[in-house]
Amino acid sequence: MSTRFVAVPSWQARQPVARPEASLPPGPRAREAGRSAGDRGGRAPDDRVPGDRAPGDRALDGRALDERAGDGDGGALDERRDGDDGGGAESSVPDVAALGPLAPFAASGPVTDLFVNGERGLWIDRGAGAELEPAWSADEAEVRALAVRLIARGGRHIDEATPAVDVRLGRGIRVHAVLPPVSSNGTLISVRVPRAAGFPLAALARAGMLDATQEATLRGAVAERRNVLVTGAGGTGKTTLLGAMLAAAPVRERIVLIEDVAELTIDHPHVVALEARQANLEGSGRLGLDALLREALRMRPDRIVVGECRGAELRELLAALNTGHDGGAGTLHANSLDDVPARLESLGSIAGMSADAVARQTVSAFDLVVHLERVDGRRRVAAIGRFAWKGDRLAVAPC
Repeated sequence: MSTRFVAVPSWQARQPVARPEASLPPGPRAREAGRSAGDRGGRAPDDRVPGDRAPGDRALDGRALDERAGDGDGGALDERRDGDDGGGAESSVPDVAALGPLAPFAASGPVTDLFVNGERGLWIDRGAGAELEPAWSADEAEVRALAVRLIARGGRHIDEATPAVDVRLGRGIRVHAVLPPVSSNGTLISVRVPRAAGFPLAALARAGMLDATQEATLRGAVAERRNVLVTGAGGTGKTTLLGAMLAAAPVRERIVLIEDVAELTIDHPHVVALEARQANLEGSGRLGLDALLREALRMRPDRIVVGECRGAELRELLAALNTGHDGGAGTLHANSLDDVPARLESLGSIAGMSADAVARQTVSAFDLVVHLERVDGRRRVAAIGRFAWKGDRLAVAPC
């Protein structure tokens, strides 16, 4: 009799389940048969990479993530989690090995996103929309086990009490997972691979993301230390553009970056980053973006950057940008330039601000608003505007 690990819900005790080898079908489950029960017991899993798998390999064994943790040198993934990758040109390349069995798919071409929809399959976006990947196969228990391991490798936890979690892996890879019953379609995993991290503005202009006039406007905004808000829907390139703009800041300046989940990569010699912290299992220890913004003000920043405004931190950001902190920036989800004022008013209400207070502080705080869109798989700057009053409401006027 051999033993194999069977993925079970996190609230149940995990025990090796004995099954006859003859009962295991060929393929990934047959390869799992040799796994020792000690991987869940006395010894730690082996974190070395025995060799890369081709995208066509369907294996999703219980040790796949641990095997992908190192890159041939035995380095643990948890040690690389904080982004201490030695700098240099390689710092802009995402460490897809952190994704375990998803790694070969993330490395197969210009992949920007991967979506695992429970046992229904893997979808991959290579810039032209999500497409079903026929080489992937995993049941619901395996997908759930994968989600739990990926979230744990990012330093957070996911279970029935916290069924939806974001983490950052390696050099800016963002992983989001949702467990049933919040997800009615089984465990969902969404992965964002920052392929364009570290690209300068000139490279983005050559790629067609912005034209020469827009490039000159953004370069001028950085040089003149204007406060900029970058907006757009999900996947339009807000983080990419913001990183390129901040890379053009003078090397003498100190940039303090605040994010819920770290994913923004800035090619600049003096960047310090703060990342929000989830509450522990006892419900304490949480550090939100609003608290981190207050701490950042004590770090003598030349530029304050909020990766994404999504709640009460908007109040602290507006206050900071209105009290002498120039050259700051942030991103905001919005469907169009005209929708930005309504989004800001909505976030301001979360922080207890009236629409009038949001409008007055926004007009004073931000000098430019840059909106991006994605059309036929191509990301581009759709418009650049500035905040203004329209009657008694906040509005955006084109530049």
